[in-house]
Amino acid sequence: MDESGTEHVMPWLQAGREQALEECLPVRDFPVLRGRRIAPGWWWSATSGRLVHYGFGAMRTQVMMLDRDPKVVALACRPVELLWRGRSGKVVSHAPHLVARLADGSGLFVDCAGRCGAGRRLVQRAGHVEAAALAAGWHYRLVGPPRPAVEANVRWLADYRHPRCAGGLMPRIVQCFRTPTPLVEGVRLLGDPIAVWPAVFHALWAGVLSTRLDSPLHERAVAVASPAGVER
Repeated sequence: MDESGTEHVMPWLQAGREQALEECLPVRDFPVLRGRRIAPGWWWSATSGRLVHYGFGAMRTQVMMLDRDPKVVALACRPVELLWRGRSGKVVSHAPHLVARLADGSGLFVDCAGRCGAGRRLVQRAGHVEAAALAAGWHYRLVGPPRPAVEANVRWLADYRHPRCAGGLMPRIVQCFRTPTPLVEGVRLLGDPIAVWPAVFHALWAGVLSTRLDSPLHERAVAVASPAGVER
């Protein structure tokens, strides 16, 4: 479905190679389901500067992870639905949860499994979706949740993903952390902690600084400027 809300039907190989699916609207609405802790909502993407729709908690987490991935340049939620005939001849359809455009120009389908794993139907359809993706030069992932520490750290940093958090301090931050330095020591060198901490967290989100995210992030965590030393 394009940005005007018009639905288009075409062969997948044509759509995958010619259409900017990452700019399209969701082909389906997301229902509010009883018992789900997280209802459908919107995520502001630092990658594209646009709102990305999500339907449930696992999808929101993967939108967040893709938004921080430096290989991703755009993303959208369920902008395409694939149809094929199953073994019985019955038409089967599946709308991958997320679509991303990568820096090399290729595309990526992502389906999101929750903490209890992927359901049997999703697993069965994943093989067909992966084959379709490969035929068009795309990629496919059926992903579960990140490790708890990684998810918690990235979720914290995501609160500082907006460019306004940079505060014009990125060049100074790169210089200060040119060698591995505990975060709190770098912040003290840079000035007022109230002004500097948001910029440091933004630098960690944007990849200007790097640190280990597989253990809880704390003030003594050691960070260093990334080789490129620039924001996405």
